Amino acid sequence: MLRNDVNSEPATIARRIVHQPATREVVPHLPGDSFRWMEHDYPSAIARWNYHPEFEIHLIRKGTGSYLIGDQIGTFGPGHVAVIGPQLPHDWMSDLAPGEVIHERDAVIQFDSEWFNRCEEVLPELRDARPILAAASSGIVFSGRTAIVAADAIELVGSTTGTSRISHMFALLAILAAAPLDDQLHVAPDWLMLTAGRSGTAAVDAGLAYILENFTSRIRMSEAARLAHMSEPSFSKYFKHASGLTFSDMVKRLRIANACRMLEQTDASISTICTSVGYANLANFNRQFLAEMGVTPRLYRTLDDDNRPKAKSIGLERRAG
Repeated sequence: MLRNDVNSEPATIARRIVHQPATREVVPHLPGDSFRWMEHDYPSAIARWNYHPEFEIHLIRKGTGSYLIGDQIGTFGPGHVAVIGPQLPHDWMSDLAPGEVIHERDAVIQFDSEWFNRCEEVLPELRDARPILAAASSGIVFSGRTAIVAADAIELVGSTTGTSRISHMFALLAILAAAPLDDQLHVAPDWLMLTAGRSGTAAVDAGLAYILENFTSRIRMSEAARLAHMSEPSFSKYFKHASGLTFSDMVKRLRIANACRMLEQTDASISTICTSVGYANLANFNRQFLAEMGVTPRLYRTLDDDNRPKAKSIGLERRAG
C-alpha cells in the first residue's frame, strides 16, 4: 500500500509516477571494472523512474526530497543510503528551487548477481552478505550508525582503484550484512512488478545480453532471436514493443554510448575504439557517431563536459501486456 506521509511537491509528483511504467536502464560494464561506481548531479538524464537487473547501492550526499522504491514513497536527506535489488523500480526526487542544480548529489554502485556469485565461489566468506542481498528485492533504506559508516565506505570505493577498490567494496558489503534490524527499513516487501509480458521480457533480456556480450563481433538479429527461442519476426515485434527501439537501433545506440565512455575515460585511439565497439570500418564508425552525436569522435574527445553532447539515454519502457 502506498505511503502518503510526505507532502512535498516531489512527493505529489511521485504519487503519480509510481503507478507509471518504469524505464529499463542499461548499466554499462567497462573493460577492467568488475562493477560500476559513479556520481551524478540532479536533475540528470539518468535520475528517473527506472529499473535494471543489477543490484544498486545508493548514497544521497546533498539535498532533501522524496524517494520512490517499488510502490512506496518516503523522504530522504543527506546521508541517505539504500540498497535496491534487481528489477525493482526506483527514483530519488529532490526538492529544488527554480533552475537549481545539485552537483554530485548521488554516489552509486551497481553490480550484477553473476559477479557476486563468482566472487563467492572463490571467496566463500562472502556468503555472509547473501541474506542482505536477498532482502534487497524489496529495497532497504539504512539508518543509524550503519548509514554513517556505509556512506563513508561508498566514498572510499569511489576514491580508490584496483585492489584497494575491491577491498573497500567487500568492506561495504560486510557493513550492510552486519546492519542491526533497527537500522534497516524494508521498503516495499509486498511490491509486485508489472512486466511487459513474458515474450517481451524474454526478447529484451536475450537481445541485450547478446549485444553486450558481442560488441566486438558481428551482431545478428537471427542469433538474438535464437537465444530468445523465437522466430525473427516474433523477436523483432516483441523487442520493439517492449523496448521502444528496433533491434538495429538498439545495437547502434549501445555501441555509440560505449564509444562515448571510452572517448571520455580512456586514451585509446579512435581506431581502437572503433574496433572495440564493433565497427569494422573507421569511416562508417565516424559517420554513425556523427549522425548520433552531432560531432565527430575526435571533436567529442576535445570538448569539456559542459559543451560535450550527451549520448542518448537507453530507457526501455516496461509496458503492460
